[in-house]
Amino acid sequence: MSVYKKEWRAFIPADLDSVWEFFSRPENLDNITPKDMKFEIVSDISGKEMYEGMMIEYKVSPLLRIPTTWVTEITHIKPKNFFVDEQRVGPYKMWHHEHHFEEKEGGVMMTDILHYSLPAEPIGSLIMGKFISNKVDGIFKYRNEVIKKYFPEKRSNDTSYEF
Repeated sequence: MSVYKKEWRAFIPADLDSVWEFFSRPENLDNITPKDMKFEIVSDISGKEMYEGMMIEYKVSPLLRIPTTWVTEITHIKPKNFFVDEQRVGPYKMWHHEHHFEEKEGGVMMTDILHYSLPAEPIGSLIMGKFISNKVDGIFKYRNEVIKKYFPEKRSNDTSYEF
């Protein structure tokens, strides 16, 4: 099984409490997911802060607009430091997503580390590997742009995005 690793960083010009409050509420995922994915949270999570063991069910169309069920579990949380979500049901063979938050001067450095595997290996990688990689990058790039609306820059050079 091939496991792919991706990492993204975004500087958010806000205090750690505000950033954690936003990202620790799973309902906000709907606000930062590309609209063409037709993301819909099925679980009743409105107003709930995440906790270890929390299961969240979504309907999403990540590929070719084909709807699929995606269930993630919040497996680890260290408040205001990091949390991890792992796919239990969904389009990937494996999905392990770490969200890290580090207080910096003038804001918070958010780092996402993603490990994932594609279904139907090795054919899945040969046929869809590059396409999926680009799609995943696009999701995180979109998210970074939307985050700027929730946490506007204080100075013109406060926000960076790295692949």
